[in-house]
Amino acid sequence: MVEFFYINKCNNNNNNNSASRSRTPSGYGTPKPNSIHRASSIPTLSGSGLSWNKPPLARRSSQIPVLIPRARTPSGSSTPVPSLASGTRLQRKSSGASDTNLVEESNNTPSDTNLVEESQVHVTEVTMIHVVSDTGEKVAIERIRAKIRATIEKSANSEKSANNEKSNRIDIEDDGGVNYGSCPMKIQDEDRFDCYPGPSPTKDSCTARGCCWSLSSNSKVPACYYPHGLESYRIVQYQNHSHGLDVYWKNKIASPYGSDVKLLKMSVTFETETRVHVKITDANATRFEPSLPEVPMFNTRVRYEDCQYDVRVGENQTGFAILRRADQSLVFDSRNLGGFIYSDQFIQISSRLTSRFIYGMGEKRSPFLRNVDWDTSVLWSLDGSPTDGSNGYGYHPFYMNLNATSGDAHGVYLRTSNALEIVLQPTPAITYRVLGGILDFYFFLGPAPGQVVSQYLELVGNPTLPPYWSLGFHLCRYGYHNVSHIQAVVDRNVKAGIPLDTVWVDIDYMERHNDFSINEQFEGLKEYVKVLHAEGRHFIPIIDPGIASKEDKTYTPYTEGLERGIFVKNASGLPVEGSVWNDRGGTVFPDFSNPDTVDYWLRQLKLMYSLFEFDGLWIDMNEPSNFVNGSLQGCPSNSKYESPPYTPHVYGGSLNYKTLCMESQHHEGLHYNLHTMYGTMETVATNFALKEILNTRPVIISRSTYAGHGKYGGHWTGDVYSTYADMKQSIGDILSLNMFGVSLVGADICGFNGASNAALCQRWLQLGAFYPFSRNHNEDSAPPQDPAYYGPEVIASTRKAYQTRYQLLPYLYSLFYRASLFGETVARSLLFEFPRDSNTWTVDSQFLWGPALLIAPALEENQTTVNVYLPRGIWYEFYPGKAIHSNGTYYSVPCPTDTIPLYVRGGYIVPMQHADQTTTLSRKNSMFLAVHLNETKQALGTLYWDDGQSLNTWESKQVTVVEFTAISQSVTSSVALIGYTKEPIILEYISVMGESSNITKVWFNGVEHETFVPDPEGLYVGNLSWDLTKPFNLTWS
Repeated sequence: MVEFFYINKCNNNNNNNSASRSRTPSGYGTPKPNSIHRASSIPTLSGSGLSWNKPPLARRSSQIPVLIPRARTPSGSSTPVPSLASGTRLQRKSSGASDTNLVEESNNTPSDTNLVEESQVHVTEVTMIHVVSDTGEKVAIERIRAKIRATIEKSANSEKSANNEKSNRIDIEDDGGVNYGSCPMKIQDEDRFDCYPGPSPTKDSCTARGCCWSLSSNSKVPACYYPHGLESYRIVQYQNHSHGLDVYWKNKIASPYGSDVKLLKMSVTFETETRVHVKITDANATRFEPSLPEVPMFNTRVRYEDCQYDVRVGENQTGFAILRRADQSLVFDSRNLGGFIYSDQFIQISSRLTSRFIYGMGEKRSPFLRNVDWDTSVLWSLDGSPTDGSNGYGYHPFYMNLNATSGDAHGVYLRTSNALEIVLQPTPAITYRVLGGILDFYFFLGPAPGQVVSQYLELVGNPTLPPYWSLGFHLCRYGYHNVSHIQAVVDRNVKAGIPLDTVWVDIDYMERHNDFSINEQFEGLKEYVKVLHAEGRHFIPIIDPGIASKEDKTYTPYTEGLERGIFVKNASGLPVEGSVWNDRGGTVFPDFSNPDTVDYWLRQLKLMYSLFEFDGLWIDMNEPSNFVNGSLQGCPSNSKYESPPYTPHVYGGSLNYKTLCMESQHHEGLHYNLHTMYGTMETVATNFALKEILNTRPVIISRSTYAGHGKYGGHWTGDVYSTYADMKQSIGDILSLNMFGVSLVGADICGFNGASNAALCQRWLQLGAFYPFSRNHNEDSAPPQDPAYYGPEVIASTRKAYQTRYQLLPYLYSLFYRASLFGETVARSLLFEFPRDSNTWTVDSQFLWGPALLIAPALEENQTTVNVYLPRGIWYEFYPGKAIHSNGTYYSVPCPTDTIPLYVRGGYIVPMQHADQTTTLSRKNSMFLAVHLNETKQALGTLYWDDGQSLNTWESKQVTVVEFTAISQSVTSSVALIGYTKEPIILEYISVMGESSNITKVWFNGVEHETFVPDPEGLYVGNLSWDLTKPFNLTWS
């Protein structure tokens, strides 16, 4: 067996993964014909084929021959791709002729040999290839150049004419051998890869596929599984280039799903030192590829020897492997694993995982640490309350995997949009089943978890920077009767002292639930919004994508859309008609992949803005949701897209369940391919429109999301239930969405579905005060659940929690700034900061804001203590400020009903500001610094400050960046950038936690300062009144 890869920097100890060939199992497809094709990007055939003239043969010592491309003999008979059979002897097999040694035995000097006649050759070049034999010997073949003059006869014989017609395709012959694998006598459950993922396999139906059958005592384990060593595709050609490798695989065994792709091209591109791109496509035909996310073109690529990864592709192996070069640990390995299938509507690939510690692959209701005990997930956007086992609102085929030995992390992103089923099994391994498109993988080497996410977001887009006010508290419900109802709810919470920035309204305000309309009960909405603005508050309404189609001709959103042809169409070219909220029935759907729709959407929103001046938009029902399956007229019954060869385990049993027909036509293609992108395409159009209308940073909260969504908007986790279980689940959801780059995210506080209660809502409001996006919302049939509704106890604890949030907003805003600039997470798991601490890998009941603030909420009914895990280091209680020197252990801490446990990590300086009723008021208040010293009496912090709403403040340098450092009994600031000077940033006081209480003197900017208080827990220095746009120096002794 041979493994070949790009650079001679790999571990010599290579496992031999090839399996001995066995006879054809009955019923498992049929061997493919020997001739296959490849695209014109490889040197093309001319005349009778690709030939070589006197290739320089290798000497024995350091020059073992490169694997030579196949040539055609003068007689037209084909010669197979040479293979390294054993040791270092490379042979060429030919049909009807004796074997010719390309490398002779040890002491024999090879002679130059013409492989083909000179009259039959074509100019080509082979670049450097490195080969590793079974014995592990590394051999390097330096660049072989063969410039051969082509003599093409101009005779018009039919054979040459036919060959010339196929000049953009290559016929390559191989030896015709097929490796069907074998069924082991004994196999561990975790080593089985499901060969029959459809319903109810039997022994007969299993073996008819050529698969192995044996029952397991565990009902989760597949009884029908792939033979060991199954070789569904075989390498027939490969080429190195300066920044990667191209490999061609020929299909050898038919799959049960039909329309197998005969020849695959795998392109490996070394894009950065930590990112490698592996793209597997049909070599001879174009297949669908999604337009989102818009990945940047990387023109400056790296040398392979500078990369942190090795790429391995083995002869007589299906698949490839990515290894971390430093320790040769596994990143991805699909070689001869499971059943690799590449058919038109069913693509399947399996890979071993580094460990069972895998995170991501959403949106799915699951713990943050994913379950690898035969867990099946489907990514396919669905309108439905999040439930166990169901597909969810979003589509994010990205995961992060930890090395259980080192704690190193890597990430894997599959850039696709088609229905995707994912199986995690205890091998540990992952299986992808994609219903179309291509395999387009990106691998990110990290090695720190935060670096993995930053590398991923560098590709798909960093999170958008929200306006400052959107980080305040938001209040909403479905079921407001009129403007007076809204005003009464807002007033009772403002009177109770609950900080409140934004008021939201659901579809209640619409006329017959029609977009861009307002009913008579809400005629005073325009004036009320002006009142909110005068109070420094904001207003956000809901909008759905569906446009009512049964209204009269005065409903211009429909008539204009019809005239412009911007609605999703059926096969007849008419708008697809479904049903959503409109009272008269009938809904059509804007095609957001159509550039004309962007202008249409902008026009409708401008007209709506004339009705009332909103500050952002809440876009719902954009999976897209439909109250009928497909359309009012149904879907084509004989369509391969409505009934594909394999349907994943989607909720409802069909792809068109509660959405559009799969054959619906968008500007960019079929709904079958674009379904999962619909919500984010709407977000992109809405983002553009709001920038045009408001000329400020847009706030967009969308229910459906797709990879790269965070670049344009935020997300709420949908119609969650008012239960303690769903409250706990929200933490994992928010951590995962931050990994996906959707930083502005939160759950409906107190739950949406069902009736909440005072005890649950009290705890959920405490937790929700630390969601990046913090909104209270519930359904129309449930009782009120705004904080003031529940009375004094809930009011007091909510006020305390939100006053703390508003104090911390300068720190939180700085985190969002860093997310937008550097692709960092805002809310993050402890493992992001402590990847070497394996205890953090399973924690999902507490989380961090950035690197410094730890939130440990009470998540169970009647809970009075919380088990908090504090990693090694000094941690400071937020409220009393007591220091805890942790060795990395759990602490049982009191959690009275009025308090959520918060801890600040030693080594960090947190900029804060005095709270107020709105962010408009709090931004005018003075600031203070909370310095938390670590074991070495040091700390760092950063503040990003601008006007809080303008577009492109970083690009235009309209932001001030202040960096803080504590070291050697001093705290100093340096102004890295002075760009925002419209108002002073006044520092009132500094607290230094962890400093000695024996302090007798304090100096500020070299002048002795009288206002300070030494304390057993630290030092308080007040009465500073310093403008932070200027550097300062605080010292003490």
